[in-house]
Parts: sequence; structure tokens; C-alpha cells
Amino acid sequence: MTGHPMIDVRFFAPPADLAPCFTTFYRLEVTVPQGDHLEDWLQPEWANLRFFSDNPPAAELPDGPRIAGARFQATGPSSCPIHFELGRTRMWGIGLFPLGWARFIGEDASDHANTLVDGEASPLFERFAPLCDMLCSRDHSDEEQFDALTDFFRRLAGPPADQQRIQKVHEVMVDPQLLQVEDFAHRVGLSKRTLERVCARNFGFPPRLLLRRQRLMRSLAAFMLEPRSNWSDVIDRHYHDQSHFVHEFHAFMCCTPSEYAAQPHPVLGAFMAERKRIWGSPAQTLDLPK
Repeated sequence: MTGHPMIDVRFFAPPADLAPCFTTFYRLEVTVPQGDHLEDWLQPEWANLRFFSDNPPAAELPDGPRIAGARFQATGPSSCPIHFELGRTRMWGIGLFPLGWARFIGEDASDHANTLVDGEASPLFERFAPLCDMLCSRDHSDEEQFDALTDFFRRLAGPPADQQRIQKVHEVMVDPQLLQVEDFAHRVGLSKRTLERVCARNFGFPPRLLLRRQRLMRSLAAFMLEPRSNWSDVIDRHYHDQSHFVHEFHAFMCCTPSEYAAQPHPVLGAFMAERKRIWGSPAQTLDLPK
């Protein structure tokens, strides 16, 4: 990468009737010298739909597959990084809360965790492919594209029957004081077995892994927002010690904290800082359910 990249991101609040289903809608524009590209790693997150107007990126999970040239890329809920190479492009991103997964996809999320697909070729995500006509284009304004995608989702499906239970589980899960699955189940008023089932179907992972992911993401987000800090300054206080944190970091990010810090993060660094400034939260997984 030569030259200085320009990253412009604009966030759109979902309208009130759709807000419980989406983390945010955002338009990202990346400008780099012709032929150059940026490399970065997506962090563990909820399911996402990403639409590219031109020059779609190459993206890859740690153990594959590699997707390149797809103008609509979709991911299930994740507990690992996704490496990507991004050139000059314009993108719309749509983050699905677990309730959004239940409402608009409805299949067992654990069957699609840590997946990366060409959305137009996927039986699971092809229902969203009509959005390509509007979002994979530079011929429309941000406002026109935002209106089109909100209209699309309003027509797609009604709220799921277990909406209140999913939202309660989500609300309790993001509490930084929550550490034990037993407390998790007690606070949502479910048996551990029922909680396991609700989490697998709508959140993609068992309750214990979700709590571990929350703890890791609190630490990682704090580091990304203060890149000059040491890891010891930002790691969640609920880690037993430094080695516990390093072990957990590697389990989720497939590298050590020092290796991660040594890598450039031109897209995620800028994106998370702006997301925090505008949206109040640097990462999807730390968003409170609406």
C-alpha cells in the first residue's frame, strides 16, 4: 500500500420499527491510489450483509473459504477474525442483531456461525439479493439507498413470536458484570438448557462462548480506541491474569495480542473510532439491544 488512504463512513439509525433488528446501517467509502489496496481483519461480530458498488474485496476465514469478486458478501455470527483486502470501493453494511436474524433469516444461527458466502449464490442469503440493484451502484444518493433498504426490510417479514425472550437474553448478555452461565440463565428466567437452545438458534453460539466473546471484545475495542495504550491498560478486569487474556485472545483472534498490535488496522481503526464518536459504541457486539 502506497499513498494515504481516505476512509469516509456515514451511519444511519434504523427507523424505530426496525431498530430492534439491526445494529446500524452504514455507508463506507474507501479511496486509495489506483491499484492499491488495504488489508485488515474483521473482528468477531453478529451477522452482516455487505454490498459493494465496485471493486469487491477478497475476504477469507482463518480456515477458508476465500471469497473474491462478490458484490454481495454475507457472514453469519462470528467468533473469529475475517481477513480482507479492500481497494477503492463504496459499500453498504447492514448488521443484524440476533433478533434480526430470527426475524429475517429464521434458521438455526449455530448452523451458520463463522461462515462467509457470496450472498447472491447462497440459499440462506439470496432473499436479500434484490438489494443489489440499489446498493451496488453509485447512481443513487445515500438517502435514496437508505430509504430503499428500510422499505425492503419492512416488506420482508414480521417480528418473530419469541421477540421478547431474544431481546431479554441479549440485554442480559451485554452486561459487563455478567460472568457465569448460571447467573445468565437466572437473570433471564430460563433453565440452562433452554438458554442454550435460545442462544444457539438466534445468537449462533453457546452462552459460555458468548460471554467469553463479550469479554474479549470489551478489551479489544478499548485497545482499538486507544492504540497507544498497552494491553495491560485495557484488558477486562475479569481476566484472571495476563496469560488468561493471551490465551483467550488467541482463541478468538488466531494471533497473540502483540502480533495483532503490530499489524496495521487502517479500516477497522478508523471505522471503530468513528462508530464510537457517532454511534456511541465502537463494535456491534457491544451494542445494547434496542
